[in-house]
Formats: sequence, structure tokens, C-alpha cells
Amino acid sequence: MEQTLKITNVLSDPTRYYIYQYITKRHNDVTVQEIADNFSIHPNVARLHLSKLEDVNMLISETKKTGKGGRPSRLYRLSDDVIQLHFPYRDYQLLAKIAMETMLELGEESRRALYATGKKFGKELINQELKRFSGFEELTFDQKLNILKHAANLSGLHPVFDTNEEKSKVYFQIYNCPFKEVAAKHAEPVCNMHFEFLKGMFESLFDSIQLVEKGNMLTGCDTCTYQAIVGK
Repeated sequence: MEQTLKITNVLSDPTRYYIYQYITKRHNDVTVQEIADNFSIHPNVARLHLSKLEDVNMLISETKKTGKGGRPSRLYRLSDDVIQLHFPYRDYQLLAKIAMETMLELGEESRRALYATGKKFGKELINQELKRFSGFEELTFDQKLNILKHAANLSGLHPVFDTNEEKSKVYFQIYNCPFKEVAAKHAEPVCNMHFEFLKGMFESLFDSIQLVEKGNMLTGCDTCTYQAIVGK
């Protein structure tokens, strides 16, 4: 409870809250000067806001040389600590761990059910988004991509999307794993379920889809990276 009070106190400042939001979407380390420039505040004020966020473990920092001479820069990035605020207290991580342990005890059939459910929820998420386009006869590729982006952001994945010129391939990187704490102990079933979740999202938008994982956070990569070969 004490940590919760500290976090709510830190985020009660609007500028500090928006700085944290900015960093969650930045995907890279930030400097004091970058924050000062983007929020039109003095560097000393930016440093104070960043320090307050670091004090409650929402950010971590380290000093690095820039290679341009002069003093090393202090770089700030998101902490790996999970920030959850619930009133009254809720422990959904514990519930997820209990559910996962139970599923693993039931064998291969329960794993298949987990993957099928993951795909189902991916499709349901996109179907909710498609309701916003109910008046369109046929969606363009760009509209489908925007739906994917919005749905992925709603899921807390903080993704970056790119495509080839022919728009037959979609490349995307996921910067946040919503299941990281559970996946750390149960990597294979959780990652497979998440793969099916993403596949379900694509299958709801494209006639054909071949999804390939190119990189995984749990194996040391900075992001989870995928390539999707799609048919319109």
C-alpha cells in the first residue's frame, strides 16, 4: 500500500504523468534534454520529473558516453517493474500463475485449449474494432493495418508496424509483453498462446496469413519481432 501511495503521488502531477506516457511509447532511452525540448520545460525541471519517476521504480537510468566528447549523458528508460494500481488490492498476476500451473498439470490437451482460446480472443478483439467500419463494403490494406495498430495498442503491446512496397508483408515489433512475469516461468505455453492471439487478429482481417516469429524478448532480443505474409 505504501508503494501504491508513492506512485499515485508521483503521477498526480499532470506533466509527470504525460512524461511517463511519452516514455512508454518512445521505445528508446530518453535524455533530460529530450524531455525538456518535447515538453517545453527547463532541463532542471525535466530532470526533477525523471528523478521522481525513478524514485518509485517506474524508470531506471544509467550514464553513458555519447561519443561526442564532453560529459556522459544520463539515459532514462522504463523499469521492468510492473506498475498496477487497484483499489481495493487485486493480484491478477497470482491468479494468472495459478491458472497456468493448473493448465500445465492437465497435459497436452489443455495446452491446445489454451492456444485455441488465445486465437479466439485475438479474433474477438479485431471484431470489436471492425464495428467502427461497419459502413464500409471492403476495407483497404491501410485501414486493416490501422485496425491492427489500434487493437495492439489497446492490448498494451506498444507495437511498431512496417510493410514492404507491395503491401504483401507486414513487419511488426512488440515492445511490451503484457504476460512477461508469467512468461518468465512458463515461456513456451505463454509465447505460443500469444502467437495464436496475434494470428487470430490477422486472420480476422486478411484472407490468408503466414505469421513467423523473428525475435523474442525472452531469448535476449530487445523486442518480440514478427513477419506476416498476408493475402488481401
